[in-house]
Amino acid sequence: MVVNLAAAQSRDGTELTYTDNVSAHGACVFSNHPWQAGEVAEITPLSAQMAMRGRVVHCRRCGEDRYAIGLSFPNGEVAWSTYLKYAGRPRQVIPLRQKIA
Repeated sequence: MVVNLAAAQSRDGTELTYTDNVSAHGACVFSNHPWQAGEVAEITPLSAQMAMRGRVVHCRRCGEDRYAIGLSFPNGEVAWSTYLKYAGRPRQVIPLRQKIA
């Protein structure tokens, strides 16, 4: 999925890039520069759906001037229609107490 990537704490602009994968609670996104664990990034699909903020959990170099950053979305699940189209219907979450009983 093509996205705009920006540091949430900065107004320096965005980077046009793409995701390697997206799950219900995170994403792997490519960047032209390294990110530090703990930084907050904002990614927005080109389809102009809502932006999501995620915390960087890892950053690894993938060649010259290319980095794969792992983002975790702690404030909720990914709600982009493009993701939901391929992920299928969201599963119902059953509280742990009900699973044990």
